[in-house]
Amino acid sequence: MTTAVAAPFRFFSLQVVRTRRLGPSLVRVTFGGPDLHAFHSEGRDQSLSLFLPHPDQPEPVVPLDLGDDWWQAWRELPDDVRAVMRSYTLRALRRDPDEIDIDFALHGVEPGAATPAGPASRWASQATPGDRVLLLGPAIADNRAIRFRPPGDTDLVVLWGDETAVPAATAILESLPAGTRVRAWLEVPDAGDIQDVRTEADAEITWLVRHDGSPMAVDAVRAARLSLTERPYVWIAGESGHVKALRRHFVGERGVDRRRVTFVGYWRRGMTEEQLRATE
Repeated sequence: MTTAVAAPFRFFSLQVVRTRRLGPSLVRVTFGGPDLHAFHSEGRDQSLSLFLPHPDQPEPVVPLDLGDDWWQAWRELPDDVRAVMRSYTLRALRRDPDEIDIDFALHGVEPGAATPAGPASRWASQATPGDRVLLLGPAIADNRAIRFRPPGDTDLVVLWGDETAVPAATAILESLPAGTRVRAWLEVPDAGDIQDVRTEADAEITWLVRHDGSPMAVDAVRAARLSLTERPYVWIAGESGHVKALRRHFVGERGVDRRRVTFVGYWRRGMTEEQLRATE
């Protein structure tokens, strides 16, 4: 299925190539497929839509015609048949062979979890080579689903993200050139989720471990000795309540020009993605 829907985006039919557990709360799934020769992205925080099968399905069920009206046709399929759609960010793109990585934050998959796993966490925790998915992604490298866009005069990059934004944040860090000043806070549930980030940037990265009692979000940033420059750029992504609070902190308390702040709510506490999408 390679029908174009709204350039520069199109559908890609993919299969799992391999998986790798990055920590107690994170798993990396590598996808491949002949369609990926047409997948192009500059990486960073590239947004993607992933369509997953239900547990009793060999592949995701989508409308036969993936043309301009695919969204409405997909919505009209029965709930227990229609492919599960979830939003993710691209972790990496490689050539020869063509592969992409997507990192999944896992919730509720551990034995005795208070809240049961959602469909995407459940799928990712059990994914095996050959499993089939459908991806709505970019065919043009510079596209509107990339949010990280620091102005050319930026002299300090500030990042904050929780475990759902760690894939995008680490991809951003890896993309930054030498000499770029960066101050980053990355929040994860468990110390085992901390990653070794390779970057040429002059980056100070603080990992906040939720289960170890680290201060979270606004408290951690507010307490930091952060000397903002004249031309900072702030990127904030993760749980929408924390994202909004951090934006208010940087704009209202630290005086950052709101035009130099990018904020993205990847999820909202207490709501499924379907519920969040409905509110928007």
